[in-house]
Amino acid sequence: MTEAQQLKLYATHPHPCSYFDDREAKTIFIDPEIKISNPLYSELSRRGFRRSGNHLYRPDCGACKACIASRVPVNLFKPSRTQRRVEKRNSDLVTQILSAPNDDAYPLYEKYINGRHRDGDMFPPSKEQFDSFLGQGTDSTQYIHFYLADTLLAVAVTDVLNDGLSAIYTFYDPDHPQRSLGVYGILWQISRSHDLALPFLYLGYWIRDCQKMRYKTDYKPIELLMNDRWLRLI
Repeated sequence: MTEAQQLKLYATHPHPCSYFDDREAKTIFIDPEIKISNPLYSELSRRGFRRSGNHLYRPDCGACKACIASRVPVNLFKPSRTQRRVEKRNSDLVTQILSAPNDDAYPLYEKYINGRHRDGDMFPPSKEQFDSFLGQGTDSTQYIHFYLADTLLAVAVTDVLNDGLSAIYTFYDPDHPQRSLGVYGILWQISRSHDLALPFLYLGYWIRDCQKMRYKTDYKPIELLMNDRWLRLI
């Protein structure tokens, strides 16, 4: 029996779905009192779990199977022409890799939520929400700060797993739409995974019928976890 098979799982009561107004969602999560080792976290990611704050969770919504875990096999990834332009456009950014968000991070997060996600679960933003969602990392969490001169433009929060990086969340200055900073954050993490000889970048859940979650198949090839098997889409 593997370590993952011995874990206690808890299920939430049905609650409003974050992605579809006419559906209810249900989530299973790992006992947050259990210390999760990096090998176990890596195995759970391969099984479709994600981290939010100090919770590892996976949707368990009965007949609805819309949320599908996704990952990019970084050695096979080929950027599109548009993605190559995004990389070139942001070649002037300076990167800092930190073990915790610095003092510039929360004001940028607040600006991002107010500017891009006023209709979402995280509005209105607060420092307590930020600390709970993104400030409580694991021993493997890295905060990638992207600067233009002395101005912070974006932060990508990523966890280093045994077989890849897990892209937890990226937030950025909405006043620079021409830079496509969200795209650049993913491209940077793909490149970083390759540099670390890690085979995958875990991107979270792909949802075909939700515009905000559909973008993940823009990174090709992509692998989707379907019926407990990772299937590659070219």
